[in-house]
Amino acid sequence: MMPPLQIEILSRVRHPNLVTLIGACKDAQALVYEYMPNGSLDDRLACKDNSKPLNWQLRTRIISHVCSALIFLHSNKPHSIVHSDLKASNILLDGNNVAKLSGFGVCRMVTDEFRDTTTLYRHTHPKGSFVYIDPEYVMTGDLTPLSDVYSFGIVLLRLLTGRPGFGLLRDVQRAVEKGCLGAILDSSAGGWPAMQAEQLARVGLKCCEIRRKNRPDLQKEVWTVLEPMLKPASIMLCSLSFKSVSEDLGGVPPYFICPILQDVMREPLIAADGFTYEAEAIREWIDSGHHTSPMTNLELLHRDLLPNHALRSAIQEWLQTDAQ
Repeated sequence: MMPPLQIEILSRVRHPNLVTLIGACKDAQALVYEYMPNGSLDDRLACKDNSKPLNWQLRTRIISHVCSALIFLHSNKPHSIVHSDLKASNILLDGNNVAKLSGFGVCRMVTDEFRDTTTLYRHTHPKGSFVYIDPEYVMTGDLTPLSDVYSFGIVLLRLLTGRPGFGLLRDVQRAVEKGCLGAILDSSAGGWPAMQAEQLARVGLKCCEIRRKNRPDLQKEVWTVLEPMLKPASIMLCSLSFKSVSEDLGGVPPYFICPILQDVMREPLIAADGFTYEAEAIREWIDSGHHTSPMTNLELLHRDLLPNHALRSAIQEWLQTDAQ
């Protein structure tokens, strides 16, 4: 079990895309997390127990969920948190297929002065899953937030292709160079938009650069690519049959859920971070003095909130259909 200090810090960390640590049992040497009924991303990619494939819209959202959680962890105050064992089996899906990071047993806390490429920790025997592990971490034992960026890149490419991690970087790199990326995309996800798929592939490859100094900053470079993809993906989800979406997602379409309240929205508002929240929740967040996004921990450019009329109509129609 992790040291008491780490347990205390993680028990206080709250984010919509982090599994909530409920408690710890010293005698059993076990941690107790919230229950995630849809299992791991690894199982869903393998369609374990005949689960339905994740469509490309949901995969886009999952990528953004993971990125958002990592940005939040890395920018946490006063201690930045490095996950250090990010992999598909440590990304869990709740009843609405909202992705949440788990597996914090080997996470590391980092002080403000050591956030970027500076060595944070040195281990003689680095921990983590080989396919996802930062090559520089393997060679040197030096752990930084950029180690998580490498793992994120592998997760992204797995979501894009549906393939296991071994040989994945080589295959995607060749496909991008030859202009035949479509040939290795996971067909079970549906028709990925070609431009979006290539953008994601290039982001994933950049995250997996061997030298960590060449990897992108999640907040400044990766999020700026992902954020514009969120709204189109949600619109495409809304365009699907409400009945089929409900069946695919276990009841409630995930984009109907407020990231803060984790409940179906009645008055959805779009904030400056591009995410949609329940009016009461986001207003309370802003009025309480927060100047950052609840999802990314990044500075909100303004406090304006815009009604999401399309989503509100979709929710109302779904509620009426579900009630019948």
